[in-house]
Amino acid sequence: MGQEILKLSGISKTFPGVKALDGIDFSLNAGEIHCICGENGAGKSTLIKIVSGAYQPDAGGEVQFEGAPVTLTPLSAMDLGIQTIYQEHTIFGPLSVTENIFVGMEIADKGFMKFAEMKRRTQEVLDFLNSSIDPDELAENLSSGEQKIIEFAKALVFERKVIILDEPTASFSMTEIDNLLGIVKKIAERGIGIIYISHHLDEVFRIADRITILRDGKLINCCDAGDITEPELVRQMVGRDASAFYNREHFPPGEIVLEVEKLTGNGVYDIDFNVRRGEILGFAGMVGSGRSELMTLLFGGAPKIKGSVKVFGKEIDIKNPQTAIRHKMAYITEDRQHTGLFLIHTIARNTIIANLLVSSGSFYAPKREERIGAEYIEKLGTKAENAEVLVGNLSGGNQQKVVLAKWFNTEGEIFIFDEPTRGIDVGAKQEIYQLMTDLLRDNKAIIMVSSDMPEVISMSDRIMVMKDGRIVGEVSGDGVTEENVLEYSIGGKKI
Repeated sequence: MGQEILKLSGISKTFPGVKALDGIDFSLNAGEIHCICGENGAGKSTLIKIVSGAYQPDAGGEVQFEGAPVTLTPLSAMDLGIQTIYQEHTIFGPLSVTENIFVGMEIADKGFMKFAEMKRRTQEVLDFLNSSIDPDELAENLSSGEQKIIEFAKALVFERKVIILDEPTASFSMTEIDNLLGIVKKIAERGIGIIYISHHLDEVFRIADRITILRDGKLINCCDAGDITEPELVRQMVGRDASAFYNREHFPPGEIVLEVEKLTGNGVYDIDFNVRRGEILGFAGMVGSGRSELMTLLFGGAPKIKGSVKVFGKEIDIKNPQTAIRHKMAYITEDRQHTGLFLIHTIARNTIIANLLVSSGSFYAPKREERIGAEYIEKLGTKAENAEVLVGNLSGGNQQKVVLAKWFNTEGEIFIFDEPTRGIDVGAKQEIYQLMTDLLRDNKAIIMVSSDMPEVISMSDRIMVMKDGRIVGEVSGDGVTEENVLEYSIGGKKI
């Protein structure tokens, strides 16, 4: 392992209401693979965005590159030799492999492109990576794993000194994962420093030289990979003060209101579960595990390939959201501003809109609309002067209450909450939790997706854990712990 290339000292980053990073120290050596581990929201993405220049750290911290203090911007980071390869491909399908590697940085002489030179350099790097990809092949004809290799090749062609890999194996096959990890090791042997982020701990232990653990924006540990076990790593990732958890009232579960068998489609496979009146069935898993895709499929927002859905014991074919609403289902989506609300309309209009979709003989009645909007403002404690206030002018917590009002007005029985408290403050979270508890008291059933581990642990009676589009574990009772959920999420436990 070579000398230190990158050093971060006392790095903090604050967003409105959130301290994403708090005094982080981090370093990277030439030829080292340094893995960063942590739960969703631990600060991993914020840290690499600072290294890539996408974010500027708060005052007081320092970044050094090859021993000299630097201020990183996206352009200066690239000039220094830092390249980030994200989970999503940055590939132009209609262009060839060579054109993708050199796009925007073409080799030219007196205004003429030197295509032969670019192709030669592309072939040299592909040979180094032991890849049989043809430099003339269109990128759109390549597999996901092969497209990722193009991004590695681009970093090598331009002789980067640091490569950041953010969840690079998401949606890859086992063969593609093995090939990619081999390439990462080969690149490190060339003296390039690798920052590797993955929630797949088996990958981490296969390639890491050092491991940094983040939790809630704080540095928990930095150690050699051989000095920590996987169970200890998991424990350090999830350790949290009990005050982070919400204590809610629990109710005896009633009849089964929704039963799903072998449901497949929209990137999820052979899903089996049921939910009862009076309970919250939580869905946990890492980002990209398929939780939101499942909820979209369940609510008729994507076509089903196979499987059955029974509501109140009767099998139904949910072809679209209107069908789901007619069968007493309600869906509080994770993106309230784009898919949950009409921001340019009033509280009143948003409150009645879902009911209009399924009500026969509905007609525009402004006074009735305003009256219903006002009723739900009072019921839910929404902070607004009246029902004619535009939803776009409300805070995040009050917008979420309008989303709930919309679905309460449909008289739903089965409520799907997808990231119910994302982007709202602590006080508003408590109010949303209480409203969810009130639904259970009224004998409703709730399905909840959440990336917030204390939230899903505190609020759920049972938890289904997803990974790669499948349910990989179920925890209930005393088994509802952060350690159990996380171990299923990363593949450390088997059903």
